[in-house]
Amino acid sequence: MNKLVLLVTGLLLSQSAYAEGISGADTAWIMTATALVLFMTLPGLSLFYGGLVRSKNVLSVLMQCFTIACVMSILWLVVGYSLAFGDGGSLNAFIGGLDNILLAQIGEDTASGTIPESVFALFQMTFAIITPALIVGGFAERMRFSAVILFCAAWLILVYAPICHWVWGGGWLSELGVMDFAGGIVVHITAGVAALVAAMVLGNRRGFPAQAMPPHNMTLSIMGAGMLWVGWFGFNGGSALAANGDAGMAMLVTHISAAGGAFMWMLLERINHGKASALGAVTGMVAGLGTITPASGFVGPGGGLMIGLAAGIVCYYATGYIKRTLKIDDSLDVFPVHGVGGILGTLLTGVFASNALGVFSGQEEIAIGEQVSIQAIGILSAICYTAVVTYVILKMTDALVGNRVDEEDEMQGLDLVSHDERGYDL
Repeated sequence: MNKLVLLVTGLLLSQSAYAEGISGADTAWIMTATALVLFMTLPGLSLFYGGLVRSKNVLSVLMQCFTIACVMSILWLVVGYSLAFGDGGSLNAFIGGLDNILLAQIGEDTASGTIPESVFALFQMTFAIITPALIVGGFAERMRFSAVILFCAAWLILVYAPICHWVWGGGWLSELGVMDFAGGIVVHITAGVAALVAAMVLGNRRGFPAQAMPPHNMTLSIMGAGMLWVGWFGFNGGSALAANGDAGMAMLVTHISAAGGAFMWMLLERINHGKASALGAVTGMVAGLGTITPASGFVGPGGGLMIGLAAGIVCYYATGYIKRTLKIDDSLDVFPVHGVGGILGTLLTGVFASNALGVFSGQEEIAIGEQVSIQAIGILSAICYTAVVTYVILKMTDALVGNRVDEEDEMQGLDLVSHDERGYDL
């Protein structure tokens, strides 16, 4: 009798949820994915970046990531979500409206598809946190803390929110048919291009490239990289916005691509330098993860492997070209890994998403040539817009507070200069 009562109660509750359009399973998964994506920034990216800089700057990088998480969350609540996912009326092709400031239109019963809109807004908030946090790697060890926060705040509103709206909020790229499942354009291309522009505007660190500046603690970086790998399951799998086959396939190809990118990077290091490094392994892994991101919900396992291997090759050589040939001090390789990876992955989405490639087939009925052309339009528009607006923002922050610390402060290290603390005080 008790079992019958429980069964009836369960059926009634599930029918009630179904009637309201909310799925308990989908909601539980996206809440979990949200926690995983935040885990990518705090502590994943923080430790990954922190270990890669010199010991005198480790605390400054951790503090920048932590503060960005706080400030971007507030801005997303106040206006960011409304601009990215609101109805912009006559301007909707380019930007959302201001009707949802402070999430005023979201209540406990407000739905976004099969999940509460509160959960959707929070999930998207974690993307708005990690994207500007990625840019930190481009100007690490030389930018004032106040300038970092002002820059990231303006960048979220003026760059991230509009491009997010273009692709995911019903804007012109969405209408054009651009395929970006989890942020190849919205996250990786924008962050990579912004980091490259920032590195060029601020100039190289004192001593670069003649002076070696190796990571001070690879143990921290490998710990952070592992957290990024795990968290990326929420990043890509959660972008299905449901607990379904798309989410499962996105998680599978994400893992395969990460493994392929890491393996290929280590293989190239072995061929070219005689030894595979821990730094190369984790960098290749991140390259594989970033490159599969736009394709993750569209491609199959075979395509995921090819994308990961391609990421390892292309991002490996891009990293060397930026640092050794162009001599641009993108401190933590944000552009050659995330920017180039995002570009490569977005283009290859237009290939491996096709269901006509045999064992390498994806899930979509598309004309490869036409789709690649659409993908290229999305890439070029994001690069151009991000580069121009990022440059303008950097000039504004420089005029307001000064972007770069002076030479003496840079030599002393940003831990003491910016925060009057040390990362290590043994």
